[in-house]
Amino acid sequence: MRVDWEERARRNAFHYIASWKEQWESSDFLRSGEEDYLRLVAPMLKACGAEQPSDLVLELGCGAGRMTGSFARRHKRVIAVDLSAEMLRRAIALHPSPDNILWLRASGEDLAFLKDEAVSFVFSYLVLQHLPNERLVSNYVTEMLRVLRPGGIFLFQFNGSSRPTMNWRGRVIWGAIDLLWSGGMPWLGRSLAALFGMDSAAAGRTWRGAAVSAPKIISLVQSVGGEVRLSTGEETPMAWCCGIKKTGPASVC
Repeated sequence: MRVDWEERARRNAFHYIASWKEQWESSDFLRSGEEDYLRLVAPMLKACGAEQPSDLVLELGCGAGRMTGSFARRHKRVIAVDLSAEMLRRAIALHPSPDNILWLRASGEDLAFLKDEAVSFVFSYLVLQHLPNERLVSNYVTEMLRVLRPGGIFLFQFNGSSRPTMNWRGRVIWGAIDLLWSGGMPWLGRSLAALFGMDSAAAGRTWRGAAVSAPKIISLVQSVGGEVRLSTGEETPMAWCCGIKKTGPASVC
């Protein structure tokens, strides 16, 4: 995953974070993050009864900091985590002044650098959908609940859709590319993608990651001490899960 995302960051970091636009100006890129905060985050926090500023926010998969500044302006402190050193370098360049942001490089497996019940709000958007298998998605959801304090808020997006998004030709080609990636030949997968006029940087399971059904996600959240208060977009690639960590002991799955 790290190799793939370092390559994407070097090639066109803003595009691979917000892929609905090929070329971004820095100001427009950051403005889109603020718009998404107002459109997605604020309403869900209100619906979950959590409108007050948090003292410590964890942003899982901050990328180049598209939304990080929006969190830093509203909350006391932010831990912004990403897999890619190049993404973090660009994020720091975009946010040279705020002293309430701590930028950290993640392992891609867990949040082992944080102790239990360390943060009061954890957020992730356009991240879990890129993880290559269900095990990693489940692991990060579990980790988000582990580092969250009792009474703290979680809000994350994932791919809940099992429906094909491509025709049969596209599925065959990308299936072959994914096999090459999984077989340890990512360079050959990228070459095959380029041969068919596809984005070679999107080759491999670290772009078209694993889909996990909303009932599975909700069941997992509940098993590790979470109380789901709002779930939207079920059966779509833009599924959301929002809630609190319960104050009582979590059940063991």
